[in-house]
Amino acid sequence: MAGTRAAIRYAKAVLDLAKTQDTAQAVNEDMVVIAKAIDESQDLSNMLQSAVIKSVDKKAALLKVFPDANPMFSGLLDVLVSNKRVSILGNIATIYTELYEKSQNVVTANVTTAVPLTEDLKTKVLAKVKELTNAKNIEVKNIVDETIIGGFILRVGDIQYNASISNQLNKLKKEFTLN
Repeated sequence: MAGTRAAIRYAKAVLDLAKTQDTAQAVNEDMVVIAKAIDESQDLSNMLQSAVIKSVDKKAALLKVFPDANPMFSGLLDVLVSNKRVSILGNIATIYTELYEKSQNVVTANVTTAVPLTEDLKTKVLAKVKELTNAKNIEVKNIVDETIIGGFILRVGDIQYNASISNQLNKLKKEFTLN
């Protein structure tokens, strides 16, 4: 991604400032909303990436789209406008959330299943993640992907456990083609 290193620096700076002002959680809530909005709205994303639209106009539009955002958001926009970096706002918001969760010892477990997780299965996943990571705060994100046929794929950080039916079928296919 273009501007990722810069986005990391901005996100770290905002997190440090938010921690000193004891507003890190409130800023994180705003950053989650901002990242989601930019990710889901092609128009908003296009506006941020546009070289034709002036940075001050982008700032004005963003302040209208996110009127209830923490005052630190306005300050971040001021810095991004002056440095001509408004286009990386989505990256900054995403990275801020990752850094905030890491500072709070929150581990995100992505579970891909063919059908939505039940509460019973979610409890089992939480237990497995606690066993693998020794983390206390775990957030489970369920991704539904019917192509895995059944079972699940658990991804926590750089650890992946693939217990999907499609994976097992692929392993069998490879065994039969090699012999």
